[in-house]
Amino acid sequence: MSNFDKIVVKKRMMLHNTPPNLSDLPIYRKALEIFALSQSISSYLQDDLAPLKEDGTEDSNIYFSGDIIQQSVSLAPEIANAELERYSERKHKHIASLKQLTNLLYKNSYRLERSNSNGKDFLPILRNELRKFKKLQRSWMLTL
Repeated sequence: MSNFDKIVVKKRMMLHNTPPNLSDLPIYRKALEIFALSQSISSYLQDDLAPLKEDGTEDSNIYFSGDIIQQSVSLAPEIANAELERYSERKHKHIASLKQLTNLLYKNSYRLERSNSNGKDFLPILRNELRKFKKLQRSWMLTL
């Protein structure tokens, strides 16, 4: 079982009543794809950003690579929480959180693109997937 699968299983275990149809939702599947893509990009970037600079300082962009993983791993659980929530007000809190995570991911992808790494070439792919995710998000919100 890959690390990605372990994280997904762990997140599902934390949600006691995960809807059985959750994996059928296009937005949920896209969230998992974005997490996998973010994880791959971050790993690739870390190889270039981890070594210290000549003056002994670290590249501050390495933190953004961790941020995209933290933000992307939270997408799927927010979707699940919104699906599980009975009360409209609470659903909207999860939706707002999902929108914020998506916007932060988008913003951090631009920050990482300024880094000194060959991995930055993959960031437009991530932003393209985030644009697709936003479209799915708009239509999914209408079903809640």
